[in-house]
Amino acid sequence: MVTPAISPPNPQQVLQFLSSVLSQRGPSALPYAEDTKWLIRQHLLTLISAYPSLNPKTATFTHNDGRSVNLLQAEGTIPMAFQGVTYNIPVIIWLMESYPRHPPCVYVNPTRDMVIKRPHPNVTPSGLVSVPYLQNWIYPSSNLVDLVRELSAYFSREPPLYSQRRPAVSNPNPSSDSNPIPSNYGSSAVARPHPAPAPARPFPPSPYGSRVQHPPPQTEDPAEVYKRGAVNKLVDMAHGDIVGMRKAREAEMEGLFSTQAFLRRREEEIDKGLKELQDEKEGLEQQLQMVLMNTDVLEAWVRENQSKTKDFKDLDVDNAFECVDVLSKQMLECTAADLAIEDVVYSLDKALQDGSVPFDIYLRNVRLLSREQYFHRATAAKVRAVQMQAQVASMAARSSHYGT
Repeated sequence: MVTPAISPPNPQQVLQFLSSVLSQRGPSALPYAEDTKWLIRQHLLTLISAYPSLNPKTATFTHNDGRSVNLLQAEGTIPMAFQGVTYNIPVIIWLMESYPRHPPCVYVNPTRDMVIKRPHPNVTPSGLVSVPYLQNWIYPSSNLVDLVRELSAYFSREPPLYSQRRPAVSNPNPSSDSNPIPSNYGSSAVARPHPAPAPARPFPPSPYGSRVQHPPPQTEDPAEVYKRGAVNKLVDMAHGDIVGMRKAREAEMEGLFSTQAFLRRREEEIDKGLKELQDEKEGLEQQLQMVLMNTDVLEAWVRENQSKTKDFKDLDVDNAFECVDVLSKQMLECTAADLAIEDVVYSLDKALQDGSVPFDIYLRNVRLLSREQYFHRATAAKVRAVQMQAQVASMAARSSHYGT
């Protein structure tokens, strides 16, 4: 079987290409979710490692509604075994916008010399492929490698393509049946051969690969054999080194991604802590302004009353402080009455425990005192609210004075 040489993509170039296109931002960014781009990259790298005949690239996909979008695709061939011979089927695997949460879109991509078999259980006339693996796609366990394996298995049972080229047949017996046989092709598609009525006849070699009669092996030069073996050994060693380097770079890249995620979390924590410190600084500055204003008030009061104490040798503490306004005097009286009633109730409790006061008299007095205490507390609450309003107005006036 003649098979064209396949140049596998350079793993390092593929890795650089995927990292570049998936890290783009702005209008040229691919329409994939940020939290799935790393998984998309791993899926494609694993696919190229298992099937080097597929090559990742970006292209424009047009939806049925006419909308066009730039998407990733894996284009190339996938192998299939038919009647003991391995052939290659050209396909395009489109990674849609919702990939990998939803399955990709797979198309058979025939060349000009190929046609799609009609009808086919898994391929529509337009080339769209439908297999159970796509219909039962499960995120995140489903992947591209298993999908290609299932496509190869289904295509091996029923090849989806035929070749339109009909090679000339040399027929030594003009009277025998001369129906043309579709050619088998290795690099692109496959045809189901018809049974030949006569012994096998030679066919010209097909550029897509076919079964040909090989001439008897000739004796080769041992030096050439040794040279070819040495070259193959060097190629295998180079391939092994490249695979090892790729794995090391992938591990290094994963470590860098983990470090990047950690640094982003640390950045968020630092930004949050900085904002909290700024808020705390603003609160402390407000409290400092309040302390400074109160300090000015107290210093002014001390300067005003310091000279008055020089003429008094025996100072009565109870008369040392006087209320500056009616509200303060009313607040003082309400607070004193409230605390006095609290002391009386405490004394009644002790007298009841000692048996000095009957229980009915205790209840009556507590009820009367509680009523009176409630009125004093309600009056104190109203006075406190009015004082707070006055204090806020005074602070606003002072802040405007300091601001000017």
